[in-house]
Amino acid sequence: VQLQAFGGGLVQPGGSLRLSCTASGSFFRINDMTWNRQAPGKQRELVATITRGGTPDYADSVKGRFIVSRDNAKNSVYLQMDSLKPEDAAVYYCNADIMVNRNYEFNYEGQGTLVTVSS
Repeated sequence: VQLQAFGGGLVQPGGSLRLSCTASGSFFRINDMTWNRQAPGKQRELVATITRGGTPDYADSVKGRFIVSRDNAKNSVYLQMDSLKPEDAAVYYCNADIMVNRNYEFNYEGQGTLVTVSS
């Protein structure tokens, strides 16, 4: 099982980016999917999570600016980031709780995608 994240880049403050993350390989089901981020010199923090049924939850710092969504048919999770601020700059990682069969669930993490917010 692999997770691959896309969509990072350089954006000006106030701009937007859309991150995508897709799971591939053989598995039974994907449960919760999460976006985390880590800025240089800082601890990793949770940004947003979404249940299989589509219920989202957000860190206070991104509420009202970021939207997490998923497409279960495509094994994918997305993060629409609007009104970006310099403090949003970080490497963004997607995580997923994946059931490899009916009995076992593991957490997988993608390779990270860099978001730079700068004028």
